Amino acid sequence: MAQNIESMLNATFEDSRSTAYAAAFGAVVALGLPLNAAALWILLTRNNLKSPSVVFMVNLALSDLLLVAALITRVYFYAAGAWPFGVAACVWFTMLFLNNVRSGAIFITFISVDRLLAVVYPLRSRHRRTAANAWKAAALVWLFVMAVNVPESVNFADFLNDSNESGCYDLSRAPRRSIAAYASPVLVLAMLAVNVASTVTVCVTLRSRLTASARVKNKVNVLLIFAANLAMFAVFFLPVSLVVFFVGAAPAPTPLVCLASVNCCLDPLLYYFSFDGFWRRSQAEEESGARALAAGRARRGNDAAGV
Repeated sequence: MAQNIESMLNATFEDSRSTAYAAAFGAVVALGLPLNAAALWILLTRNNLKSPSVVFMVNLALSDLLLVAALITRVYFYAAGAWPFGVAACVWFTMLFLNNVRSGAIFITFISVDRLLAVVYPLRSRHRRTAANAWKAAALVWLFVMAVNVPESVNFADFLNDSNESGCYDLSRAPRRSIAAYASPVLVLAMLAVNVASTVTVCVTLRSRLTASARVKNKVNVLLIFAANLAMFAVFFLPVSLVVFFVGAAPAPTPLVCLASVNCCLDPLLYYFSFDGFWRRSQAEEESGARALAAGRARRGNDAAGV
């Protein structure tokens, strides 16, 4: 009797937990999909791709959209309680999550470094901070991410085939860890160090080189970038990386996966604060066009009056 009650309580707890996970991942999808789609559309249509920051933001938005696609399968899994898509799909969507952590950490760091060069070395870095170099760096990031995926995918697929696991995101035991499994934690910690160093350098530069009036303005427009980047790492990327690196929980616990996934909902805010022209460029163009149209009408009116 006691065992039956315990089994019922465990089943009820599992159902409640699965429902909570499905709701949490569903909320991330509901927010992340339109926000990143809109951000990508704005970056591609209302801003030219001549700025390195815009190039990195476009790639970060693409990474977040791929993460959202992977999260949709997590919503289905926790809502239905089954994984009917097979081993290949499980490996593919698991790699998409890992790729977002890695590529997101790198692109956010690239944005910080680009802003660092613009503030600290504006003239010296002018010829290197080009869109062409930014696209080359982005291509290297994606090549690196895919290269790390190869041994991870093989190891994870072998584990799923040998263990006959039926739940892709709720495994009864962890797969054997490969050397590539340490790539994400080491990468995140290295990128965090770069962001901390960039933030300190920019703070010192702003305090020592700018006048009092310019210092206040730049603290609002520049330091928000670095504060947001550090918050992204500390809240979303760092916990799951530390657990995987030091505790050895592979795959990462679902609550930490959910927490890390929330970053795709907040990255569009990073675009807004990181790039002054996110909206302003389009508004300036519209205002310039309106002024030109008004000037043309005024000239035609003057010519008509002169006749």
